[in-house]
Amino acid sequence: MKRFQGTATYIASRDLEVAVNAAVALQRPLLVKGEPGTGKTVLAQEVARALGMPLIEWHIKSTTKAQQGLYEYDAVSRLRDGQLGDPRVHDIANYIVRGKLWDAFESEVPVVLLIDEIDKADIEFPNDLLLELDRMQFFVYETRQTVTARHRPVVIITSNNEKELPDAFLRRCFFHYIRFPDRETMERIVHAHFPGIRQELAREALNVFFQIRGVDGLKKKPATSELLDWLKLLMIEDLPAEVLRSQDPRTAIPPLYGALLKNEQDVHLFERLAFLSRRQQGR
Repeated sequence: MKRFQGTATYIASRDLEVAVNAAVALQRPLLVKGEPGTGKTVLAQEVARALGMPLIEWHIKSTTKAQQGLYEYDAVSRLRDGQLGDPRVHDIANYIVRGKLWDAFESEVPVVLLIDEIDKADIEFPNDLLLELDRMQFFVYETRQTVTARHRPVVIITSNNEKELPDAFLRRCFFHYIRFPDRETMERIVHAHFPGIRQELAREALNVFFQIRGVDGLKKKPATSELLDWLKLLMIEDLPAEVLRSQDPRTAIPPLYGALLKNEQDVHLFERLAFLSRRQQGR
């Protein structure tokens, strides 16, 4: 099997590359944590692309149940068809709706299975998948059949750390925390996404970006995805680098700040900082 070494548009740290390849070699789920916007979900997409595998994505919500990943029995449709005299009602298999794990298990080729934001679901959700992820099989009670994985999928699980995950679940995973990129790595990420960006604009934008991240009291620090959105807007508006060179978070709010600041608390914080700075300068 190929080894993951990042892609042209996904700059992976050496530690992340090692984590992905270790999880694949151990045939264990890779549990990825990190602050929102650091590329956890995109990682699964890039791993699938790099390894030449299809990607199956299961995005978790607060109402998601583990059973939905296996299958669901659509009793309502069967009752309706029975009332209409549809002959399909005689075969219960017609009302079994396959979940994402079933699709991954029965795929003709190995796949990458993304279980995205597992911490959004109920605390019991991870434990409810322990047996299936361990044994790579599950039992369908309605049809009395056992579904066994043809190929063990590469399982990537993301978490934003909104709640603690059970120890029993953690023991079965290979864990990696995506640290926020340093300045040098961020420059590589920027140039991978915007190879034609003016050097001066990229430099000044990164200066402002890291200054913003260094401001105390921010509720939501801008991350990689916000930086890329902001740079795209700066390029569309064709703003000169000089506009950014004078932008200090302590004295002014950066242009097009809506791509960087995501709540009114942080906007008000910057407004107060700018006001206080101008007031002190006016004395």
